[in-house]
Amino acid sequence: MSTSTWPRLRVADWTDTRDTLHMWTQIVGKVRMAYAPPVNHWWHVTLYPTARGLSTSAVPYEEGTFDIEFDLVEHRLRIRTSDGRAAAVPLAPVSVAAFHAETMKALATLGLEPSIHAVPNEVESAIPFAEDETHCSYDGEAAQLFWRQLLQAQRVFERFRSEFVGKASPVHFFWGAMDLAYTRFSGRQAPTHPGGAPNCPPWVMQEGYSHELASFGFWPGGGDEGAFYAYAYPEPAGYAERTAAYYDPDLRECVLPYETVAGSADPDETLLTFLRSTYLAAADLADWDRPQLEALR
Repeated sequence: MSTSTWPRLRVADWTDTRDTLHMWTQIVGKVRMAYAPPVNHWWHVTLYPTARGLSTSAVPYEEGTFDIEFDLVEHRLRIRTSDGRAAAVPLAPVSVAAFHAETMKALATLGLEPSIHAVPNEVESAIPFAEDETHCSYDGEAAQLFWRQLLQAQRVFERFRSEFVGKASPVHFFWGAMDLAYTRFSGRQAPTHPGGAPNCPPWVMQEGYSHELASFGFWPGGGDEGAFYAYAYPEPAGYAERTAAYYDPDLRECVLPYETVAGSADPDETLLTFLRSTYLAAADLADWDRPQLEALR
């Protein structure tokens, strides 16, 4: 493991911590979902990288707000309300069941008692949070390095985002698949999505993919040190051929290993080339109205 500008973190070295942290983020994300007004494409449930870790951002509650942040500098889950009250849960090697119980207890001390579906989504083995004694690892150094990977990815994604003036998502962290994501939209409706994500009803995916899109992201899998991805929905004819340098026919999306970016002479430009070229393939082949959607440069 390394703390260079683009941190180096082998997935195999922190898989147990990754899987535990994944479940913890699902718990916190579901708390946000319990209180936040619905926003198209599930944008109301996401987390965001911050200067300390990952946060819900401000969530409305009664006449005020609260937020929850994974502080990956001091390794604490911090819960704060707009009336000045706060609670915290240590981030330590404990089970998902213990973390779930402590988090709900801390929320209750602040008058927050969310009703959540306390079972994970988008994973094959969906152990109810209150029963999950399997995932119980926490390597604080690895969790912090992952967060720093997210910061680097977010920084470049935000630069890429500035080049588009059409409908686009924030750069945000989806706790379902544990990925940092950014999506552009053509403005046209898409065919009904078939679903297929594990432990996730088809209507969830249908809402997320209701409109034609090109999506990009980073997740801690797909490469020795994680991977960047890009795909189009629906995938236009010729997309695989035009993106052949990156296209994975098994995943049906484009993949760029994190280690390829981090180890290159210019990581920012290597990643931007991937993002721009895969977007252009989607937009050109699907006949997006590019002059109306792209910022003048």
